[in-house]
Amino acid sequence: MDNFFDKALHYLGKKKGDQNLALNIGSMDGVMFDEMIGYTNMYNFKVLYVEPMPYLFEKLKNNISSPTAMFENSAISDYIGEIEMITIDEVAINEGLVHSCFYGMSAVYPPKNGLGSEGDRLTVEKYGKRVTVPCITFDTLIERHNIKNIDIIKVDAEGHDGKIFKQFNLGLRQPKVIRLEWVNLSEEEQSEIINILVGSNYKYEILGQDITALREDLYNELLSNYVEPLPVAVNRTSNVTVVTGIWDIKRDSLTESWSRSFNHYLNNFEKLLKSPDNFIIFIEKEYEQWVWNRRDKSSTLVIIKELEWFRQNEHIFNKIQKIRTTPDWYNQTGWLTDSTQAKLEMYNPIVMSKMFLLNDASIMDPFNSSHLVWVDGALTNTVHEGYFWHDKVIPKLEKYFNKFSFVCFPYDGKVEIHGFKYQEICEYSESEVNRVARGGIFGGPKDSISKLNGIYYNLLNETLSRDLMGTEESLFTIMTYKYPELIQFYEIEMNGLLSLFFENLKNDTLVVKQEKSETNTINKKNKNNVALYVLTYNSPKQFEKLCISFEEYDRNFLTVPKKYLLNNSLNHDTDIEYKELCEKYGFEEIKKDNLGICGGRQFISEHSDENGFDYHFFFEDDMFFYLGNDEFCRNGFRRKIKDFFNIVMDIVWDDDFDFLKWNFSEFFGDNTKQWAWHNVPAGVRSQLFPEKPVKTTNDVEAAPYLKYKNIKSKRGLPYANGEIYYCNWPQVVSKEGNRKMFLDTKWAHPYEQTWMSFIYQETIKGNIKPSILLATPTEHDRFEHYSSNERREN
Repeated sequence: MDNFFDKALHYLGKKKGDQNLALNIGSMDGVMFDEMIGYTNMYNFKVLYVEPMPYLFEKLKNNISSPTAMFENSAISDYIGEIEMITIDEVAINEGLVHSCFYGMSAVYPPKNGLGSEGDRLTVEKYGKRVTVPCITFDTLIERHNIKNIDIIKVDAEGHDGKIFKQFNLGLRQPKVIRLEWVNLSEEEQSEIINILVGSNYKYEILGQDITALREDLYNELLSNYVEPLPVAVNRTSNVTVVTGIWDIKRDSLTESWSRSFNHYLNNFEKLLKSPDNFIIFIEKEYEQWVWNRRDKSSTLVIIKELEWFRQNEHIFNKIQKIRTTPDWYNQTGWLTDSTQAKLEMYNPIVMSKMFLLNDASIMDPFNSSHLVWVDGALTNTVHEGYFWHDKVIPKLEKYFNKFSFVCFPYDGKVEIHGFKYQEICEYSESEVNRVARGGIFGGPKDSISKLNGIYYNLLNETLSRDLMGTEESLFTIMTYKYPELIQFYEIEMNGLLSLFFENLKNDTLVVKQEKSETNTINKKNKNNVALYVLTYNSPKQFEKLCISFEEYDRNFLTVPKKYLLNNSLNHDTDIEYKELCEKYGFEEIKKDNLGICGGRQFISEHSDENGFDYHFFFEDDMFFYLGNDEFCRNGFRRKIKDFFNIVMDIVWDDDFDFLKWNFSEFFGDNTKQWAWHNVPAGVRSQLFPEKPVKTTNDVEAAPYLKYKNIKSKRGLPYANGEIYYCNWPQVVSKEGNRKMFLDTKWAHPYEQTWMSFIYQETIKGNIKPSILLATPTEHDRFEHYSSNERREN
């Protein structure tokens, strides 16, 4: 089991909700950079917020409105009194004099975090501000706020975490979850912390820059409740997995127009299960064998969810029951009185949990899916089953649901939507509502689901608290209006029947829509329409080692893209071995003799464009994924990133970059300095680099620092944009980027330096949008050498 923190907080939230007590030590303003805020909002945790910096503490109190929140404006250390801290002056941040990443950054003086690094020394000397703040011990904190039992402790104290942790007294207090910032602690402190955790019966995980520890009983509960992903599904029909389920809620007890037998649902569910796609199915234990009589275990995960599970969140369940039995609600309109959501206790608790089930499926997914879609179990009542098993439309959703997606129908009613008052739904949507999102099918990229689930939970909780209720479709509708940067939709006819959507999906005639947004555009590229190119010369062994690194680092590089080996070899004694390796790893071989390194790079660019790929990867045969034991490169960036392929594709697609370099540290240097400075023409250098207008040496360190603009993170993998220079190290390039970098302007005999100079100048003009990972996942290793005058450059 991995990702302890996320799994544990979701589990505790669903189990105990607002009964959980969390300590958030180092809260900043309670929102920015706070990894607790999503869980706190979703599950209404009771939280004691601790923040020593006065200006952040005032923002914290303004940002957190929960009536159960507690606040402490002190630093936590091993004594009572005062302590000196250092921070970056807020005025300098607000006026843009320093990068926004310094917002909220502070530390006990002298600092152990980034404020103490050589790279930030000048910033700290110029804008650093020392502040004396009150200081108390951990015991004092607990006594002052009358804390009896602690469920979760999160500490982000910028290197002071060790001193705080040692006061926890795990023999007396036994929090279920402990989270510490790991990266700023000394090796001695790290060793001591691990010894204490192990000796106190905690299981721990070091992930990224943090360590998370779970009390052993909670860890065992999680193991028994979560299904570990299988390495690879046996039946890999597509990257899209269907999530579905049915429950017997006694609908046959309703009046005739609303009544349906459960056999009606089973019959339609059976039609859906004929689909060859991978399925995650939520169902009662009573019907588990019924599923296995119709599905193969290689493509199916069954998760038992009894009806009682939908009652567990009493906060939500009880609100639903109160509203549905209130005359003011069910008498809004004639049809609502005898409807399923009014008459059946379990109808709304189930349909309003679809998003939660989709989120659970994203955690338990054994198929390494890129996309998950919820499909109603009885959808074949109105959508012909042939779309699923004959036309095989589900895999096509990978292309069309490249963002979280709903299907909507036009709506012109002005009273209510499924029982949700119209004026209020417009209020939440911040727009006049003229469409309704269907609940029969929805979903998108797996990594988008958690965020949408949090938004949905907050919306559900808030609207129920105001006695506003429709069905899940009412809330989905609001979300399509309110979050256009996260959600897109497809339109069907006013009758609301989903058959038109599936017909258009079959025929590839779907047209994506989204609520208008000045800052948001639709990216029509398909993340999985991608090619992988390897450039090789006279060494099958080099190529084989690269393929092995794909296999061990992230097998998606071998299973998702169309793969090409551009073989520039002059030694034809290698032909048979290359052929065998291509067959083994699924590469199509292209023989072009000695095109040269840059000549081969140009050919790959042209081949990718001619074949219509939206993205392509580029590797030389001496650039491998790192399989060694080091966790960090020489510059302190991570070497191993789980699910690297999917995260990289999400980054380049979400931000619509023209190219994304992968390595901060390279063989001869790194991306600290601007290498393009060495290669631009002298006249251009003097214009673009007035601080260093003349080149007098080839020393790498002579170049000015590379200018970064923004730093972001995707699923724990940081990346930066700005004036990123081009080089022939591993990268992913978009279709438009490919044309701007290599095709719109061509050279008869290009060199790497030529492209570096040209692409840098186009970047400065705003014509090319590059980025780089703040990581070092690959390495250079030429172990079979050739004469330098043997292989051409171009």
